[in-house]
Amino acid sequence: MTVVTKTDTTGARLVTNAPELAPRTIARPDLLTLDQAKALSVDQMTELFKAHLNPGQLHFMKLLGFHKVKIERAEGMYYIDQNGRRILDFFGGFGSLAFGHNHPRILEARKTFQDEKRQEIAIAFMSQYATALAANLAACSPGDLDMVFLGSSGSEAMESAVKLAERAAGPKRPKIVYAENSFHGKTKGVLTITDGNLYRAEFRLTDNTVRVPFGDIDAIEQAFRTDPEIGTIVLETVQGGGGINEAPREFWQKLRQLCDQYGVIWVADEVQCGFGRTGRFYAFEHYDVVPDITALAKSLGAGKAAMAAMIAKRDIYMKAYGSPKTAMIHAMATFGGIGEACATAIEGINTLYDEGLMENAESTGAYLLQRLQALKEKYPRIIKDVRGRGCMMGLEFQDFSQTLPAVMRPVVGMLDDKLKGSLSGFVGALLLRDYDVLVAFTEYNRNVVRLLPPLIMQREHVDKLVDSLDDLLGRGVVAIVKDFVKSQVK
Repeated sequence: MTVVTKTDTTGARLVTNAPELAPRTIARPDLLTLDQAKALSVDQMTELFKAHLNPGQLHFMKLLGFHKVKIERAEGMYYIDQNGRRILDFFGGFGSLAFGHNHPRILEARKTFQDEKRQEIAIAFMSQYATALAANLAACSPGDLDMVFLGSSGSEAMESAVKLAERAAGPKRPKIVYAENSFHGKTKGVLTITDGNLYRAEFRLTDNTVRVPFGDIDAIEQAFRTDPEIGTIVLETVQGGGGINEAPREFWQKLRQLCDQYGVIWVADEVQCGFGRTGRFYAFEHYDVVPDITALAKSLGAGKAAMAAMIAKRDIYMKAYGSPKTAMIHAMATFGGIGEACATAIEGINTLYDEGLMENAESTGAYLLQRLQALKEKYPRIIKDVRGRGCMMGLEFQDFSQTLPAVMRPVVGMLDDKLKGSLSGFVGALLLRDYDVLVAFTEYNRNVVRLLPPLIMQREHVDKLVDSLDDLLGRGVVAIVKDFVKSQVK
């Protein structure tokens, strides 16, 4: 037994017979170091991905040839792989890379933050970075959008938006209108208004929703008129996962009018289409309307941080959370407003304006649209439609049967539904393999290639993409299929 002597607050010595406890040794597991992680080979990465991440996803990565690529670094519009190959990025992290990869201003801001040992988590205190970011977002937002909730992902921002709308609408108006082919996130709450059987799976979701066709103002008016329990409508301004779908100006003008008439709260999901991607800070600004609540994420983190925000009109926010009694019902989570992420977003917003990136998205995007439309005219049997604006475009291919000689169409046509997405997948895989160009796809209309390049895109990058597509489509669909099949057996 070890005698331990302590001194109390008066200076008197206290003697106890408590045993002195030796620290317990905890066995160190077989951990990979950062240097070992950096040095992993493609084969080693594949095995770890299969063992610990998502074995099923690996199947699709192999189909597209993505599993052969190890990214060593990234800069501007390009990834650089293990062989020094420069891959032109028109995927853009599903819209997360407005500034491209590793923009120097963003890197410098983050380095300064770290070098000064600034605080990250300031839950007990106010954060100068969170408050400044909120002020900047209010300054960028039109109308009375000036109350901000900060989070880490688009799903989190949309969850906060829907909860805010439901509380402000009140318990007698709990129903939410959402659109066909919508995507608002994969977390349980917004999954209710995400229109896809793949994501909904067999989860048990709430039933307080009303589904309408996207862009159908008559269906929305009918719903508002006949169901007094509807208190909220949630729409993407541009549907990303649905295949880059837009509604005309008249739709949005009429929607604003109907929401005012029936007292329905309009939530505009700008997670993918916002932050300058369409040539305006928000896509809804093209239509001279202002929603009641909106949400941003993806590029808000400037490609280096997980950052999201919900921005609401003050009267709606105060109605839901304006008193001390209700203020903490949906306050920021632990990492909402984390220091370096906020500092990154602050520098990102300033860079967006200082470097004229929204103007560049509009002008260079118009050039991209022009070149893609010319490609459509050249290959009408292959390309069905081109749509979008700025740095958010969709290239839709015809159903597979329509790309083949007339004699083959009746037989293949019976398989069109099962073959949907095949041609876009073949084209995407061969663009990467043969032309060093990376593109994205869409969740619902699988015939669409989704283009979400960084807002720093220049005409030379557009020319590289379109010239590559031109050369590839010039082979003909039969040759494209053969080339893809060959790539799978190597």
